[in-house]
Amino acid sequence: MAAVDAIGADELWCLGDLVGYGADPNACVELVRERASVCLAGNHDLAVTGELRLDDFSRGAELAASWTIEVIGESELEWLSSLPSKAKAEEVGLFHGSPRDPVWEYVTSTLLADLCFDTMRTRIGLIGHSHVALAFHRTETELATGDARRGGDSVDASSDRWLLNPGSVGQPRDGDPRAAWLLLDTESSSAIWQRTEYDVVGAAAAIRAARLPDSLADRLQYGQ
Repeated sequence: MAAVDAIGADELWCLGDLVGYGADPNACVELVRERASVCLAGNHDLAVTGELRLDDFSRGAELAASWTIEVIGESELEWLSSLPSKAKAEEVGLFHGSPRDPVWEYVTSTLLADLCFDTMRTRIGLIGHSHVALAFHRTETELATGDARRGGDSVDASSDRWLLNPGSVGQPRDGDPRAAWLLLDTESSSAIWQRTEYDVVGAAAAIRAARLPDSLADRLQYGQ
């Protein structure tokens, strides 16, 4: 939040998965509820609210969701239950997973990006779910292209069609443990990927103290 404030962002949009892996679900919900003008429900949020079955998840994610269900506050759970998995803001489509499947689909290939472009009604879409910062681009006459993005990378999205993934704040999976997020200028349609240091050691210690799976703590230091 300090980095967001320092850069002067006008609004905060959250693409989901506030809970499900970490040891501070109530604090995360409270922070996002206070700061975000738009927030989506991710698949892990929906597991905690009871809208998805826990056996649809990996063993580690299932254990974390079960623990979260035990500790989540009533007010926080009610708010999570009210969230959609897709929305539109400033003529930008927002999806936790994808335009085709806002809850479950991972858009990690140009083939899937092409299918999503066929479905998406806005020119620019933001997607999450994969925990990897990505950009996919398609013109009217060519198939989609795309690749991973690092901190400081930018795109001019003022023309053609784009699917942008900011990466993950709390558990990035691209080998960089720093929090990943995206600064989008909706007037110029320019986007810059950001990386911000956070207390990875403290987050991992909290996960272990909560007796969640060690793998959820260990992976943070490797950005996996």
